[in-house]
Amino acid sequence: MERGHSILTELTSGLSEREIHDALNAHVCKGMVQHEEISLGLMYSILVDPPLATKSYRDMALITRDGLQLVIIKLNEIILGKYLKLHEKASPQLVWIVRELVKNSVVGADSVCSSLLRQIAGGDITPKNIWLAESMLDVLTDNRQWLDKQSGFIPIVVYTYLRLIEDHSGQLLANLRQREVEFCISLLREKFMDCFMIGRDLVRLLQNVARIPEFEKFWKDLLHNPQSLSTQYTGILQLLNQRTSRKFLLSRLTPDMEAKVVFLTSKVKFGQQKRYQEWFQRQYLSTPESQSLRCDLIRFICGVIHPSNEVLCSDIIPRWAVIGWLLTTCTSNVAASSAKLALFYDWLFFQPNKDNIMNIEPAILVMHHSMRSHLAITATLLDFLCRIMANFYPPIEAQVRQGIQTSLKCILAKRVLPTLQPLFDNNKLDKELRAMIRENFAEFCSQEVGKVEDVPSQPPTPTLPVPSSPVIGKEVPEFPDLESPGKYDEAIFSDEEDDNNKGKLKLQEYMFRPIRDVEEVDLEQCIEQFSDELKDVAGKLYSEREEIDSEAQCETMESLCETLLEMDEFDTEQASPLAAFLCQLYKDHFSRQLLPQELTQENLIESIGKPLFVIFRNLCQSPEEEACPIQLLTLVCHMYEKHPQIGYHLIYFLTVSSKSEESKLYVYEEVCKNTESGNLEMCLKNDFQTCQEDDIRLLCYIITPVYNQFPDATLSNTDLLHIIASCIDASQLQDLICEIMQGNLVMFKEEDLIKTIRTTLEWETFEQYCVWQLLIAHDEVPMDQLTELAPQLTYKDHPEALTSLLLMLKNESASFDLLRPILNRPVVEFDKFTISILSHWALQDDKEFAELMKTMISKVSTAAKRQRQRNGAVYMPPKHPLPSVDQVSGHLEALRLTPVTKQCNFFSQEAFLIGLQLLQGVCDDAQKMKYGDLFALTEELGESFRTTRSKRKSPGSYSPRSGGSGSGGSSSTGSSTSRQKTTTVVESSSSESEDEEIVPPRPAKKKKKVPVQGSDSD
Repeated sequence: MERGHSILTELTSGLSEREIHDALNAHVCKGMVQHEEISLGLMYSILVDPPLATKSYRDMALITRDGLQLVIIKLNEIILGKYLKLHEKASPQLVWIVRELVKNSVVGADSVCSSLLRQIAGGDITPKNIWLAESMLDVLTDNRQWLDKQSGFIPIVVYTYLRLIEDHSGQLLANLRQREVEFCISLLREKFMDCFMIGRDLVRLLQNVARIPEFEKFWKDLLHNPQSLSTQYTGILQLLNQRTSRKFLLSRLTPDMEAKVVFLTSKVKFGQQKRYQEWFQRQYLSTPESQSLRCDLIRFICGVIHPSNEVLCSDIIPRWAVIGWLLTTCTSNVAASSAKLALFYDWLFFQPNKDNIMNIEPAILVMHHSMRSHLAITATLLDFLCRIMANFYPPIEAQVRQGIQTSLKCILAKRVLPTLQPLFDNNKLDKELRAMIRENFAEFCSQEVGKVEDVPSQPPTPTLPVPSSPVIGKEVPEFPDLESPGKYDEAIFSDEEDDNNKGKLKLQEYMFRPIRDVEEVDLEQCIEQFSDELKDVAGKLYSEREEIDSEAQCETMESLCETLLEMDEFDTEQASPLAAFLCQLYKDHFSRQLLPQELTQENLIESIGKPLFVIFRNLCQSPEEEACPIQLLTLVCHMYEKHPQIGYHLIYFLTVSSKSEESKLYVYEEVCKNTESGNLEMCLKNDFQTCQEDDIRLLCYIITPVYNQFPDATLSNTDLLHIIASCIDASQLQDLICEIMQGNLVMFKEEDLIKTIRTTLEWETFEQYCVWQLLIAHDEVPMDQLTELAPQLTYKDHPEALTSLLLMLKNESASFDLLRPILNRPVVEFDKFTISILSHWALQDDKEFAELMKTMISKVSTAAKRQRQRNGAVYMPPKHPLPSVDQVSGHLEALRLTPVTKQCNFFSQEAFLIGLQLLQGVCDDAQKMKYGDLFALTEELGESFRTTRSKRKSPGSYSPRSGGSGSGGSSSTGSSTSRQKTTTVVESSSSESEDEEIVPPRPAKKKKKVPVQGSDSD
């Protein structure tokens, strides 16, 4: 475009209007390249030079040879690909040129308008976005005659502005919203059949604006007087059976959002999505208004993102996982309810011949995959699905029920899930919910499951409220207030498979956790309740709340602390209202970023220069050996109970203020002891969880001081470890590893290490790898303890643990204590863990490893013989059992089939062959036949021995078996001599191990040899 503008400037410089026109026409007649150069040059002039825009557009219209189609294509490229990068002066000019195209009815102008409408982001009420929405409304309103002729464009316009009306509910946007309402109502009534092309999502959008008077009247006609809208329209069911086209679902995501979601669902591997989701959350879902965008995203993912079979079979993050993330991070109850409706919307009127199975697949998979680790999600979706059938719109309840039943049958027919019984017959679900599921989905439930017990007569468990009137025409119902004291508990996500020992979840636990808001209090009324000593200073704090200068507020807070310290009596009755007052007064403080971007000492000190921290500073003024001031301690404990973010704010303050002196975190422990739970571990878990939800960087900052100060409460606390591993990214993991390697941080206790690792086996892949990386960073990791886990791990269920353990063993030299549990693993065909580490050790030092293997086999053989000699006697297995004969033989046979036989001499080492001969001696006939190829290696030992003896033996030499000298000393035949020689080898190997008990064949001697009784060290 710039090149075209340069050519345009050269052609027209110093010419009159007539000469310019002739010069431009002469140039564009030379060819298509010249036509493109001048057209783009004139468009560039319009965008960057507003005073010349009218003249440039006139010239562009005069010289065009393609009806401005080149300009249309280029405008679409700019809008869809570079709109966010446009200079602030270019955006108004872009709208101006679109207005001119529409005014002159240029073919293709509707496509440019569609592209611009896509750039109006949902859930965004920033001035720039509002300006674009208003500007496009002006263009369309001023050119209504042109719009009425664009039957394919009208549905896009209505769909867009119906969706935007929901966002423009604020008082400042009242005028714009009213214009949008009138515009949409006009199009809906006058061009209803054009709008009908939107399909069932038109009804969903109308539900969100049904309370507006103009739409309320339209609703009545839509439901009860369809002929008033169009003679072709027969009723609401006709509209609901019309599937919504992808183009409408796509239109409510900006091109940038679309690119990010497509990348997430097609390129990002499952387990690595966290940082991408966090970026998306910060960029598009961080404000209260943006929560409505979740419905658009869910509808887009269900209706537009249909992965290929290749993607479905890969390790790319599945759609259900992205939707699960959108549901669990929703901070608005209304938005959460709308999001669930968006997820199940295609279920309600599903028709296999018209609808796509991919539209309903994500919902069933979200419920299925959440059963084990996030049962609360499964339960709330099942509850919603049961209730929506009767409450969506009672006159068509039968059709809705049929649509959902058809969806489930199609899911089974297409093998999305092989059966629905594990989902619908889950014993962890509440009794009332299971009864409701069996009532509505009896044919999909197991017939063997007995009748659900009658629910005892008691007040019903709080669930999603059942509307007294149809959902259609009403605002989406809100969840009950989960924060009402003593009313409901937080949702509990159970990770346990066994439901025999755990209580069943209640329906009240199925709600998504909302943002924890401070209990709203009337500050002025609260001040009047204070005692005279506190009233004045509290009033001053209230009057200074809007001041930018925090120093004055800090001084007033200091005065409040001094007043409290001078009071002789300060009990709960006084502390509780004051705590509520302070939490309400400074609630905005908790929503701001606490940890500075640059962690300099100056920035850190500045970050704690706020009124709230003045209380903490006075609380920790006393030395550690002295008690904290009881008045301030009482106040902080009440604030801790009322506001969940107080805990990690206190930890942060104590950490920063302790930088230049001894740690003051003992104050936090004192506060925890005086809270309702009175448990340091419980408080740390809650505060870490809250901090993780608010600021992961801050959590990483306080990990080291907390672990160092409270080792007893942290080193064995798998809850804290899970919180950390579930939120950190690769960079933060590296920082923690560096802290450990520098000796600043210890995160594991040796005696509880096995218990900790066992707990992590059910975690997500990235979380497990985080734990192993943190463990490896420590010095002197007890490998003998870790290898005790090896027999309990399977290659299918625990690949993360086995991989990490294998890499750690690679750095260890082979030893008896490491080899024993590894050989104790079962012999499984595709499990390569054991043969991989055995191969490595054999290649590392085949001779030494052969000696070690001989020792192991010797002990196994001895133990096997003694087991047989017991003849059924009571046997107490040792603490560290030896592997069985079958396990050792199986692993050695698997090792023999690997390339290690050609890469080293392990299998030809004399020590190994001696051990193999011992192993063969204790095998039964079936084992000897099964491992015949392995035991055939012992023949090399006999040949080697005969060769050695033939070289050493001479006439007159003494044979230890013959008892004489020379040729006359032996009375045996040749075969018997060979057996005696073999026996000698076995006996010599027996004498090398004090633990062996070998009974050799009876020699041809009169003197009976007494076998050596070795002690069993095991």
